[in-house]
Amino acid sequence: MNNYLNITPSQLNENNGYWTAKEICQQPDTWGKVADIVQGQKSDIDAWLAPILAKKELRIILTGAGTSAYVGETIAPSLTQTMGRPIEAISTTDLVGNPQQYLLKNVPTLLISYARSGNSPESVAALKIASQLVNDCFHLIITCNENGELALLSKSSGSFCLLMPKETLDQSFAMTSSFTSMMISTLLILSPDHEQLNRAITATRYLLTNHLDDIYNQAQIPFNRIAFLGSGSLNGIATEAALKMLELTAGEIDCHAETPLGFRHGPKSMVNEQTMLILLESNHPYSKKYDRDLAAELVKDQKTLHIYTLNIEKLFNKIQLEDVWLSLPYMVYCQILSFYKSLALNITPDNPCPSGEVNRVVQGVTIHTFED
Repeated sequence: MNNYLNITPSQLNENNGYWTAKEICQQPDTWGKVADIVQGQKSDIDAWLAPILAKKELRIILTGAGTSAYVGETIAPSLTQTMGRPIEAISTTDLVGNPQQYLLKNVPTLLISYARSGNSPESVAALKIASQLVNDCFHLIITCNENGELALLSKSSGSFCLLMPKETLDQSFAMTSSFTSMMISTLLILSPDHEQLNRAITATRYLLTNHLDDIYNQAQIPFNRIAFLGSGSLNGIATEAALKMLELTAGEIDCHAETPLGFRHGPKSMVNEQTMLILLESNHPYSKKYDRDLAAELVKDQKTLHIYTLNIEKLFNKIQLEDVWLSLPYMVYCQILSFYKSLALNITPDNPCPSGEVNRVVQGVTIHTFED
């Protein structure tokens, strides 16, 4: 059997971390499979999607819960730019909890739903309540589970369901390959760039080959607070990275996410000698200036020595990537850091909360009938 993240399968099984490590490492190969799936269904996708996109005043909402919500938050800024139309990211937890504030009855709406299992109560409810409240509502479902309730609903609702490769139905608690694969599938449908995808795959393989020791050593630092900082598409990755660290350390690390400019407006007060800062540097020359300004300021403050800037020059052998594609190897870096920190704290990554306060598929949610 293969080693994953430089750890043998027996060691991983002993620490209940085999699936998390495997699913992190499989991502570059899985992304190629995602591209093949999208390409193989391109004619069907285009035939279904073209008349919807042609609708005047069409509203596009990207939705999901938890990690799945951050798929939309990561890619919405880039899609807004490349498609030349507003793309909104609104979580299913918002859509279900306050549908009257988010859904517009007379505005045609394409709801793109992301789900690993497709069985989360809010994911199913969001689809149903959007169809209830919006006169002209269409559903593109991107999921990793062909037997999930969302996938099954799509067969009778006139929706289009795109299934991710089978291995993206992560066996581990934390979403890793499912998250990045659903990101890529949407980009390849709405704003395809296969050259950028291939570069992201190359950069991630380079990371997994050349930087594991550095990330492992970083995880051994005794920090108890961490902030991930990124702007634009990288802000979605910062938010997901904070959640990964929080999940895999069972809440033992205090985790935050912000934009570099926003960090000065209060959140910077969290920084002390036990704080680690991860700056996800933009590759856009304009945005990069703000990232580097903050990095220089943080070094000058001397509040913490644990300041790490991720960028193309340091990590990826200068492989040129636009920010939304750069977010892929950045995300893998953050997943690895969270995994190693989990082990350093003697937590079991595949099931970091064995007492059951949080679960792989959310439980305990009562969905109430909305009367419009």
